[in-house]
Amino acid sequence: MKKHFHYEYLQSRVGYYTALLSMGALMLIGLAAAIYMETHGHVVTGMTNQIVWGMPHVFAVFLIIAASGILNVASIGTVFNRAPYKPLGRLSAVMAAAALAGGLIVLVLDLGRPDRLIVAMTKYNFKSIFAWNIYLYNGFFAVVLLYLYTQMSQDFRVRRYYKPAGTLAFVWRLILTTGTGSIFGWLVARQAYDLAIFAPMFIALSFSFGLAIFILLMTALMRGDERPLGHGLVNRMGRLLGVFLAAAAYFTVVWWLTDLYAAEHRPVVKFLFFSGNVYSWLYWLGFIGLGTILPMLMVFSNAARTSFKPVIFASILTVLGGISLVYFVIIGGQAYPLVLFPGKEVKSSFFEGVINPYAPSMPEILLGIGGMALGVAIVLLAAKTLRILPVTLADADVDPHLVSGEVREMKKAA
Repeated sequence: MKKHFHYEYLQSRVGYYTALLSMGALMLIGLAAAIYMETHGHVVTGMTNQIVWGMPHVFAVFLIIAASGILNVASIGTVFNRAPYKPLGRLSAVMAAAALAGGLIVLVLDLGRPDRLIVAMTKYNFKSIFAWNIYLYNGFFAVVLLYLYTQMSQDFRVRRYYKPAGTLAFVWRLILTTGTGSIFGWLVARQAYDLAIFAPMFIALSFSFGLAIFILLMTALMRGDERPLGHGLVNRMGRLLGVFLAAAAYFTVVWWLTDLYAAEHRPVVKFLFFSGNVYSWLYWLGFIGLGTILPMLMVFSNAARTSFKPVIFASILTVLGGISLVYFVIIGGQAYPLVLFPGKEVKSSFFEGVINPYAPSMPEILLGIGGMALGVAIVLLAAKTLRILPVTLADADVDPHLVSGEVREMKKAA
C-alpha cells in the first residue's frame, strides 16, 4: 500500500526570523561588495589578467555542482524507489533550485557589467561550452519546477506524471553537471585541465557536495521546527555520503595519475599536487584529509548510528573540503603558466612562463558568502510559504526497516 506523507509550513518561531534576517544581512553585504568591485574595478580584487576566475567563481561553481547533487536526494526516492527518501523530494527540489540561483547570482554580479548578460542570453555562440550551459541552467530551473509541480499538485492527472518528471530531472542534472565539468575538461589552453575525466569527476563531486548540504539544511529545518527526525534516516544518509566521498576522491586520484602518465603534463602535476605550495595543501590536507578521510571515519563510526553529531560534522567537513577542491581546481589551474611554446623556455616582462600569484580579497569572499546566503534564504522562504517540509521524518513513519535496523545496532553496541 502506498504511504502518504503530510507536509506543513514552518512555524513562526524566533529562530526562523533570526535565521532569515541573518541571511538577509549577508546578502546585503554581498551586494555591497559587488557594487564596490563594479565601481572600483577588478583592481580591488585578487584577480589579474592571468587569473581571471577568482574566489567568486569558486563559490559559484561549488554551488552549481552542489545544486545537481541536492536534487539527487529526490531522484533516489523517485527514480530508484527508495522509501526513506520519498518524503524528501519536495525539499530536495527547492534546495536544488535555490543553490543554483545562489551560484548564478554570484557569477552575474562578478561580471563587472551585469547588464552584459543580456548579450549572452540573446546572442549565442554555439561553439562555446559557456553558451551551452546557459541552456542547461535555464532548463534545470524549468525541469525542477515541473518536477515540484507534479509532486505538490492535488490533481491526479498531474500527479501521475510524477515519476516521468523525476526521471527527466535526474537525467537533466547529470547533463548539467557534465556541462559544468566540460568547461574545464574542454579547455585545451590550460595544462591542468583538458581531460575528459572532468565530466564524470564533477558528477561524483556533486553527489557528495549536494548530499552534505542537504543533510545540514534538512537537519536544521527539522530540529529548528521541533519535528521528529530519525537517527536511522540520518545514519543511512551519512553512510551514503561516505560512499560518495570515496567515489569523488577516486576520480581526483585518476585525474592526477592520468596527467602523471603523460610526459607533457608532469610539470603541472608536480606543481599542483607535490610542490608543497598552497594548492598541494588544499588538495591533500583540505580535500583528502579533512574533506574525505575524516568524514568517512565519522559516518561509518559506531557513534553515527545513535547520534546526529558525527554525520553533521562530517557534512560540514565535506562542504569545507569541497570548497578547498574547487579552489584548487579553478585557481591552481590558472596559476600554472600557459604553455605557449612546448619544449621551450619562455622569458618576458609580460608574466609568460612564471607562476601566477593570487590572493582572494575580502569583497570577493563576501560576494560568494552572499550567494550562499541567498540560497539558504530561498529555502527558508519556500518552507514558510509552501508545504515542502514533512511533518515527521521519524524512522517509524519513513521506513519501519530503519527502526528494526537501529534496534539491532543498539543491541550490538550493548
